[in-house]
Amino acid sequence: MAILRYACVALSLTAGCLADMLSARLIEELARVQMKPGEVLPMVAEARKLDKSQWTATADSFQSGNPPSAAIDGSTSTFWHSQYNPNLPLPHNITIDMQQVMNINGLVLTPRQDGTSNGNIGQHTVQVSTDNKVWTTVSYGTFLDDSEVKTVPFVTTPARWLRILAATEAGNRGTWTSIADIGVTTGTLTTGSPAAIGSWGPTVEFPITLVSGAVIGSTGQLLTWSSFLPNQFTGSSTGQTFTSTYDPSTKLVTQYVISNTGHDMFCTGLSLDNQGGPIVTGGNSAPDTSRYNGGSKTWALQANMNIARGYQAHVTLSDGRVFTVGGSWSGGQGGKNGEVYDPVANKWTLLPGCPVAPMLTADAGGVYRADNHGWLFAWKNNYVFQAGPSVAMNWYGISGTGSQASAGSRTGDTDAMCGDAVMYDAVAGNILAVGGSSSYSNVPATTNAHIITIGTPPTAAKVTTVASMQYARAFANGVVLPNGQVFIVGGQSTPVPFSDDTAQFTPELWDPTTQKFTAMAPQAAARVYHSIALLMPDATVFSGGGGLCGNCATNHRDGQFFSPPYLFTSSGARATRPVISAISATTVKVGTSFSVTTGSAATQFSIIRYASTTHTVNTDQRRIPLTPTAISGTKYTLTLPSDPGVVVPGQYMVFAMNSNGVPSVAKTILVTN
Repeated sequence: MAILRYACVALSLTAGCLADMLSARLIEELARVQMKPGEVLPMVAEARKLDKSQWTATADSFQSGNPPSAAIDGSTSTFWHSQYNPNLPLPHNITIDMQQVMNINGLVLTPRQDGTSNGNIGQHTVQVSTDNKVWTTVSYGTFLDDSEVKTVPFVTTPARWLRILAATEAGNRGTWTSIADIGVTTGTLTTGSPAAIGSWGPTVEFPITLVSGAVIGSTGQLLTWSSFLPNQFTGSSTGQTFTSTYDPSTKLVTQYVISNTGHDMFCTGLSLDNQGGPIVTGGNSAPDTSRYNGGSKTWALQANMNIARGYQAHVTLSDGRVFTVGGSWSGGQGGKNGEVYDPVANKWTLLPGCPVAPMLTADAGGVYRADNHGWLFAWKNNYVFQAGPSVAMNWYGISGTGSQASAGSRTGDTDAMCGDAVMYDAVAGNILAVGGSSSYSNVPATTNAHIITIGTPPTAAKVTTVASMQYARAFANGVVLPNGQVFIVGGQSTPVPFSDDTAQFTPELWDPTTQKFTAMAPQAAARVYHSIALLMPDATVFSGGGGLCGNCATNHRDGQFFSPPYLFTSSGARATRPVISAISATTVKVGTSFSVTTGSAATQFSIIRYASTTHTVNTDQRRIPLTPTAISGTKYTLTLPSDPGVVVPGQYMVFAMNSNGVPSVAKTILVTN
């Protein structure tokens, strides 16, 4: 592996060499979970073992010889096909009567397997009913145009009837719909009030495996991507990236292939610039830098890094530059010292005073793993605080040629690779650090939780041990909420890439007041290696993805939105939300004031920076609580902190909360220097 990696760098990462390197890397990872490349794990086959002999199926139409009953006969050599002679327009639907009410939690859909793609379903909706009258949507989205089995997990729901509505044909070849086989999986109903444990919404299906994601403030859309293929990162990379966007206003998932940059954006560094657009570095295309323009929705290739990298972290600074360090997953091993990018000059500059050595973990995989996924936070006086995953913490000064100083260690913790660190109160300098494991894989994760408080750099950080999580986790994601609580979702008790074994389905909510974790409603799918989670402007959390290992059952091309308890009344009904009816400015300078008018009384305000994430790393998100300094009716004056190291310039969500702690839907502001 090491010889292949160094050779590829020497040969400027030629396609054939890269293919060998990536294939070897995936085989190495899969060997650890005793799974062969392309192997489909048993859970798909198990769904088909339910007795379907008494089931019946009806459809809006069918072609002679391809009746709806062919979709439930247990054979993939037969299939239902909507009428095409004469042709009928979309949408089409098929309804399954399972003859009894069951608690079901998933659909297993097999497209036609005869080598023809006509009728592959694209945009779709899955609904269930107990009486064939009232229908509940449990999943929607867009399927990839291929013959792979589609496994669609959803919240366990009582149902007798299941209905699939196809809005488009995946390849836009015609107005047809076809299905070879339909199966369902069963589960156990979740008990507990949403006011206590929150609630998961329908599953959203994507045509890619979600490995990276960002919320774009200018559109409110969720932007996601995988690699040069939608379901794997190995093979002869063509320098393209499969991406998908989810639009909350239309609930449509749209696929794009980004090829103009020549950048395969898998396993990259990632952060949002001071205008809210993602800057993506390295990964499969180890030296590359790409930048996304949220206004034009286009990608552009930028200057190459001086050091080729993959699995590095980077963070946007208070002056708009981007600092990165680490990243031995690709581009050679070791020596991945710090450098800084100036997006105005489009130039990377090495920082010899910012060595990577002080932040290395003692990973069993050596430096290949030891410099991965740094926990980086932009801070005051042009410093970056490195909180982990090494137990050693550091200050990196980004002025001049750079500097480094110890910030102490997380007393009571271990190295915490693929753990989480979330700045839940930037005004106080407070960061919650949780979980992780001492090596990247095959080592038990911890339940450890600490509060890290940072002040004026380069003084040592204060570390306080708090009550542990209920579940050990690595490969989880942490998301700060408008009220300062932190939602921890997914992960494994023993991290193993491309495996769903030991997955933690039950998320936890940490309260900064009690400093304790509370178990939340379990999610429908495992969210482990290569999963993402992000706060949305409506104060819900999107959790999705995982996998990217080819034709394997641990590819998760789906996600769900979690509604935290603060969105419900004590009876479990949806709470009435405060509304921000007006905001005085959409661009606000650091240290200045702006006004917010609400439709009813508000008692708390906060702003949260829009965020991006990959491989558990989210260096963008930070919450800044704001206290009204002048009040006139329901018009409030809010003043931003004066230090751009605290309120790092960029796009922010503005939330108002009422006396019950219910948050509004956010308004967006751009914070500038």
